[in-house]
Amino acid sequence: MIRSIRWRLVLAGALAIALALALSGMGLAVLFERHVERVAVADLQDRALALAAMVQPGGAAGASLRAPPDDPLYDQPFSGHYWQLMLGEELRRSRSLWDYTLPGDQAAPRPGQSAVLTLPGPRGEPLLAVEQSLMVGRGPDAVPLRIVVASDRDELVLARRGFLGDLLPYLGLLGAALLLASWVQITVGLRPLGQVGGRVAALVSGARPRIGQDLPAEVVPLATQIDKLLDARDRELDRARHRAANLAHGFKTPLQALLGDAARLRGNGEAEIARSIETVVNQMRRHVDRELARARIQSGRNAPGGSEPGWIAAKLVGVLRRTPLGAGIDWRLSAPSGLCARIDPDDLTEALGALLENAMRHAREAVQVAGRPEGNRVVISVQDDGPGVPEADLERLTRRGLSLDPSGEGQGIGLAVVADIVDAAQGELRLANAHPGFLAELHLDAAPPEAASSFPKYS
Repeated sequence: MIRSIRWRLVLAGALAIALALALSGMGLAVLFERHVERVAVADLQDRALALAAMVQPGGAAGASLRAPPDDPLYDQPFSGHYWQLMLGEELRRSRSLWDYTLPGDQAAPRPGQSAVLTLPGPRGEPLLAVEQSLMVGRGPDAVPLRIVVASDRDELVLARRGFLGDLLPYLGLLGAALLLASWVQITVGLRPLGQVGGRVAALVSGARPRIGQDLPAEVVPLATQIDKLLDARDRELDRARHRAANLAHGFKTPLQALLGDAARLRGNGEAEIARSIETVVNQMRRHVDRELARARIQSGRNAPGGSEPGWIAAKLVGVLRRTPLGAGIDWRLSAPSGLCARIDPDDLTEALGALLENAMRHAREAVQVAGRPEGNRVVISVQDDGPGVPEADLERLTRRGLSLDPSGEGQGIGLAVVADIVDAAQGELRLANAHPGFLAELHLDAAPPEAASSFPKYS
């Protein structure tokens, strides 16, 4: 999971969303607390101005205080709501303060102004307080009035906790929605990479010759470089194939000359030496023929389409029926229409030709050629009614064919070339005794029927 780009992006997105929601929650909590404090301060200011109505101008002192208005909040001791008035030297307190006096050592605000304070309460709790300063009367006889109204700050803390308690479920839902949206965004964003992966898989299977340019702009450079790499690989394979073919052709003339020398030696009475030379030359010719055949094989990854096994088998059987040996064979063909295998037509023609010739040489009366679909593969079978192969040789033959042993022993160059062709097409060659007869099966990947329409028909 650590190597997955998707999960890395999801994890990074989840961390970013969690951090953003946490900061948002903290910011909203601070804003809510400030808003509640502003509302509380405004309420305290209103209450302070209402308490100013206790002042009664006149008298020897210039002003006096009336009885406070009845208010249950201020009558209950330590209720968390307090007020305190000081008119000149006269001090009045709410009953809720009991015998406690709010500190007044701080400088009073200017007359007509108010100040927001934090004061210790009767039990040491922090209080949010508003101090209002007024002047009662005019001139030198004016009496200063200080009104302090306070409330317990714990109420603000409780309000913030309640707000956060209501906010957290919505933040959780918002986080889940954002995470889902992030997953959808990442999935949509990474889809082109999946498309490239699918096209690379199609390259490996031979379903596409190249990745192509019809992709999002961000992945086109990657696709272009891969296509250039494939072009360079194909050019190198072509050069290697041509070099192998040229080398094999270069051997044919000297080998033919050696056969001529062997014939002259045989004419001069040197039969043993001539036979030895012919044995070596024939073995070398088999190697040369096989390399020539392998040089002609097209890799299944490069095959842009497919072949029709039934059509190709019918054409090959038509040719073999005109031979003296094939004319006496009962050829039986069965392949459904539309059956198409993913292999180059030339390669399938060469492979089926080798199998049909082998079956024709060993058959007593009949050879059966059949094609059938099997899952996502096409199975092409060639079966004769001959003596078959000894079990010990069959096991060795199957192993050698599938391992592409270049020695060409056992069944000779034909089956070795067939094995090479099938392996290049990412298929499988299976050999078995049919009791009676010998059975060879080609298991090849299936291709859509229209894939064969682009290939020329054989005559």
